[in-house]
Parts: sequence; C-alpha cells; structure tokens
Amino acid sequence: MTRVKRGTTANKRRRNVLAQVKGYRFGRKNKERMAYTAIRKAGQNAYRHRKMKKRTFRQLWSTKINAGVRPLGISYSKFIDSLKKNKIEIDRKILSEIAEKNPQIFAKIVEKISSQKTK
Repeated sequence: MTRVKRGTTANKRRRNVLAQVKGYRFGRKNKERMAYTAIRKAGQNAYRHRKMKKRTFRQLWSTKINAGVRPLGISYSKFIDSLKKNKIEIDRKILSEIAEKNPQIFAKIVEKISSQKTK
C-alpha cells in the first residue's frame, strides 16, 4: 500500500481558522484552540447583533418622529394612532427621514391628520 501524507488537509484547516481570526488580540490570533472559541463567540455575537440592529434603528426612528412631532403640539403615540385611524400607511423609517430633512412636509402631514381628526 502506498504512503499517504495527511498534513495538507490539517494545514489547510488551520490556515483557514487563523485567517478568520486575523486581527484579534492576544493568543486568539495565533493559537488554534483559542481561535476556534473566538470564531464561535464572534459568530454568536454577530447573529445576536444583527437582530439587535433592527431594534435600535426602530428606536431611533421613533425618537426622530417624536422630536419632529412635539413642537407641533402632539405626542408620538397620538400621532401614530391617528395615522393608523386615517389609514395613512407611511412606515416609521420614511416618517423619520421626512421629519429630519423636510420639516415643512412633515408639518403638512401632521396638519392633515389633525384636520381629518376634527371632522
């Protein structure tokens, strides 16, 4: 039977793992066992923070809308409630951009909602 040298597969795997942890600090960048745990932990954090990112952006949009609505004499919750009652379907992301970049247009939206509420 011919001789099989098995170092190439293990070296390839090791190279791949150490390439993934390039730039990490201390022993995690060059020790294989620490690198495996660092990769696993980084993957868990990446997954969790992808979900958290959506949460924090929604909070930011709500804050921007609230900041745009308060000077016009209405609260955030009443504004969103009146949007739903008047069947105006603009999502919070777009509303926050309008409130931040075009306050005049945002004021017209609030005015339209308050005028329809009195009818």
